[in-house]
Amino acid sequence: MNYLEIIQSKIHYDKLVLTQLLAKWRFQDQKIVFSNGCFDILHKGHVEYLTKAASLGDHLVLGLNTDASVKKLKGPLRPLQDETSRAQIMASLQFIAAVVLFDEETPYELIKFIQPDILVKGGDYKPEDIVGADIVKNNGGEIITIELSEGYSTSGIVEKARKI
Repeated sequence: MNYLEIIQSKIHYDKLVLTQLLAKWRFQDQKIVFSNGCFDILHKGHVEYLTKAASLGDHLVLGLNTDASVKKLKGPLRPLQDETSRAQIMASLQFIAAVVLFDEETPYELIKFIQPDILVKGGDYKPEDIVGADIVKNNGGEIITIELSEGYSTSGIVEKARKI
């Protein structure tokens, strides 16, 4: 298998394949970490946040907003990159085990499906306000917030580029 095939195999459109992967990890008593976002432009802040999230368990599953979902959340000028490109970029990161696209405004149904051991969001969220926290807590899992790297945001990069 070449590197591109390896990357593409980490992107899960088929829930049956993802179900089998999750079952294998659970059978091996490995911790599944979940986080989500748009990840329109991958930047240093994203890499630092995601490496910290991945370090909390054995497998980081990333929920990625579809193009339609990003438009609802960020407005008509976003996303800057299509969902296929964003998924491939995120799957190319060694510490991300799986990428799953979701079309809703929140990943609630995806979290319910995945049943992660650890749910991670940025430090700009209060744990009790994190979507899916109820699901994870009810299953005995953890909700963890990670401080974000100051000065790094996609919106900030987009605004800077527009000024140039």
